[in-house]
Amino acid sequence: MNQKDILEMLNKVKEGRVSPDEALTHLRTAPFEDLGYAKIDNHRGVRQGVPEVIYGMGKTAGQICGIVDRMLKNGAKDILVTRLSSKAAAILEKQCQLEYHPIPQLGIVNRDSEKEKTGDIVVASGGTSDMAVCEEAALTAEVLGNQVTRLYDVGVAGLHRLLSNLDVLTSARVVIAVAGMEGALASVIGGLVSCPVIAVPTSVGYGANLGGIAALLSMLNSCASGVSVVNIDNGFGAGFLAGRINQVV
Repeated sequence: MNQKDILEMLNKVKEGRVSPDEALTHLRTAPFEDLGYAKIDNHRGVRQGVPEVIYGMGKTAGQICGIVDRMLKNGAKDILVTRLSSKAAAILEKQCQLEYHPIPQLGIVNRDSEKEKTGDIVVASGGTSDMAVCEEAALTAEVLGNQVTRLYDVGVAGLHRLLSNLDVLTSARVVIAVAGMEGALASVIGGLVSCPVIAVPTSVGYGANLGGIAALLSMLNSCASGVSVVNIDNGFGAGFLAGRINQVV
């Protein structure tokens, strides 16, 4: 349920097409619905403009299917299921219209293909190994109604690759810089563009990378202004935040 749905319900009551008791029954279950193993936040769309996102890791396929089923019955569109295994995706696609992306392990249910995309978010990666996190960010931003440009494998080990795309970077409204190893990409991009930069450290790297902690610390200590940092491998968080920034700038 979103603001448009509530307004439509109130208009139906005003016009006599729905009784006040029927509307009350509908709104009573609107804040959240308790499935026992999950409490679905049906008001997320009213508060944030997008439905609740399902974190798939740690949930059984049956639990994911149950949550998606109830959200669909409540009229939800653009349902994101992050960290969705291929096994759970195979089960889920039997019950609904699922668009599954295996590299980032991201599922999109009941995608709104008519949603207009605005602005331009650039997702840049240090290397091809960062693509899973990049795609999680890019797809999240696209589902939320943002235009996304992908610049993959433009890390600082070959700086000319990044500089050859300077026109794309400088025309962006937000840049998501995804990198593992030492995480230098975010600082370099931060020094080249005037828009906000969201840095995403990844767990890609050799031993002293410490599962992404080295890249995280480098990004947190960036000397470039206008760079913010999300958690290790959190492509979803970066894509969501970039979409928010893009649509208010």
